[in-house]
Amino acid sequence: MLNGDYYDSRDSELIMMYHNARKLLKAYNNLDSELIQERDRILNELFEFKGSGVWIETPFFCDYGENIRIGDNTFVNTNCMFLDNNKIIIGKNGLIAPYVQIYTASHPVKASERIFENENRSRYLTSTKPVSIGDNAWIGGNSVIFPGVTIGDNVTIGAGSVVTKDIPDNVLAFGNPCQVQKKLV
Repeated sequence: MLNGDYYDSRDSELIMMYHNARKLLKAYNNLDSELIQERDRILNELFEFKGSGVWIETPFFCDYGENIRIGDNTFVNTNCMFLDNNKIIIGKNGLIAPYVQIYTASHPVKASERIFENENRSRYLTSTKPVSIGDNAWIGGNSVIFPGVTIGDNVTIGAGSVVTKDIPDNVLAFGNPCQVQKKLV
């Protein structure tokens, strides 16, 4: 899966990882916001890495959690969805606005290549590519980041953007598809 090869998302090992993440997310999303140490404990158990000062508003959703790395002092606002079928790396001092969706998984476009029968059940070919967001980035609300995208340091992505390609350092970018609008000095 992490190599980008096609894989079966219903593999027994992945299902165990999925159920573990669901238990941790249920606990986290239902926890009193004042219980900071317990919130940190759950996120430390869920994620591959969580820097100091990370704050994630609830509800928060992800597939496995263990493929997510978030740097120091990053803030993730409410209702974000990180489909971490591959690595999602977010640098330090990030701002992730409400309803941001980060996808690492993809499927063949043609149904005949995507769907196959196995043991009287339909299966779907899935592949993945990692997503990386640099330090000091601000991702505007309702933005969607596609598999394989790298967003540089000091970048602002405008609200509602659909980020399908890499974005270089020190720029303002927005739109559908997201495009660099100007260099930030």
